[in-house]
Amino acid sequence: MSNATRPDSTAVADPPDTDGWSPQQIAALATVAICGVLVALTQTLLVPVLGQIQADLGSTTSGTQWLLTATLLSAAVAVPVFGRLGDLYGKRLMLLAAVVALAFGSLICALTSNLAVMIVGRAITGLSSAAIPLGISLIGTVLPKERAPAGIALVSATLGIGGALGLPLAALVAEHADYHVLFWTCVGGGALAFAGIAAAISDPPRTGRGRLDLGGTALLSATLVCLLLPLAQANAWGWGDARTVGLLAAALVGIAVFVAVERRAASPLVDVVANARPALLLTNVASLAVGFALFASLIGTASYVQAPEATGYGFGSSVLAGGLAMLPSGVAMLLLSPVSAKLSIRFGPKVTLALGASIVALGFLFRIVFVDAYWQVVVGTTIAGAGTGIAYAAMPSLILLGARRSQLAAANGLNTLFRSVGSSLASAIGGTLLASMTIGVGGHELPSLGAYRTLFAICAGAAVIGALIALAIPAAGSEREEPAEAPVRQTAGV
Repeated sequence: MSNATRPDSTAVADPPDTDGWSPQQIAALATVAICGVLVALTQTLLVPVLGQIQADLGSTTSGTQWLLTATLLSAAVAVPVFGRLGDLYGKRLMLLAAVVALAFGSLICALTSNLAVMIVGRAITGLSSAAIPLGISLIGTVLPKERAPAGIALVSATLGIGGALGLPLAALVAEHADYHVLFWTCVGGGALAFAGIAAAISDPPRTGRGRLDLGGTALLSATLVCLLLPLAQANAWGWGDARTVGLLAAALVGIAVFVAVERRAASPLVDVVANARPALLLTNVASLAVGFALFASLIGTASYVQAPEATGYGFGSSVLAGGLAMLPSGVAMLLLSPVSAKLSIRFGPKVTLALGASIVALGFLFRIVFVDAYWQVVVGTTIAGAGTGIAYAAMPSLILLGARRSQLAAANGLNTLFRSVGSSLASAIGGTLLASMTIGVGGHELPSLGAYRTLFAICAGAAVIGALIALAIPAAGSEREEPAEAPVRQTAGV
């Protein structure tokens, strides 16, 4: 079927038949994909063991939470900055730098039992989050055009795959070993990823021009801290606290100032004019909505099945069983990423993104209705995970269709940042909701079934909004000023 007869003009040419993958191509894709999974693991790896860490270090709950907050803040800053540096100085170089941050930060954590030092290590580890958008932009130059769509889809989906796999892995370690094993695992994985990237991936030609906007970098960093810190601390501080309100207000001012400054910058960190065009803006907003739904699934599954049966919904499961409830979701994301690539070629990436978001909504509706058995929780979560895998894998193609070739790494980084902001919103809103709608069980206040159902309904609504926004994304080429590649290459991601 030709592009002219396809239902969506964002569709691209069908890939030609191939004789199979070469060992070099397999090694390159496997290396970048494993790197992406490792980076995504760091975002959820500590969640099941925070209590163990708190007891071992003798810290407070709020102090221990900084192990997650520090990672979130440094990741938010690193993603757009590393993306711009990748466009200017080489994507492979910055990918290697991100992997070094993963291994070095994890090594610091593995060697210490001091909370402050561990927080520093986690902040360094957070810099590695830039590896996923860098890998998305890089892999399309390593693979030939007929195989690049599947590779790009897989690397993009690793953000969800690693998050889903991190919970059962951490829960397994929590039950049978010291939590420092988790950090040593990341050290070893980072070392292997570095060696694989150095051996299997060549540095593509650089397309960016200019220099790093240091003023814009400092301004964006301050703005992201003002936005994400109160979201991470909202449950502890309270939404009406002066710190929460003040920082969120400062974030709004910071965004306005950043946009004004970057519009006039000769070499902007973020091309706000290009990213304000509907093709990119709507893609990023839809990504935020899907990112919200994914993270809410993570926080609303393990604790759900571990709750005592007296709550009326929980099963009194172990920490490991709670983590394993997410495992089929991660597997579904892995298996469906190549399917997403084929759907994007056949129908267009915006239709694929809308389809994935709609499946996410169905998964949460299933969670609302079926609450009687552990397997029902697993099925609902897996449906949502399948939709997330399809949606996440479609996003790079949309970024490609709307971004200039010289800014692809930065554009993919901004898209990843939007996903992360969605996750932060889910954590803040979900945490507040589950803490405010509670029931008393054995002298303890636990979230009620109504709280979880409300959270799932919000997630389903966010996914539906994401699907509708995706369908509103303009057709390919209607806004672009500079084509990224020839039409047959458009789903390659670079």
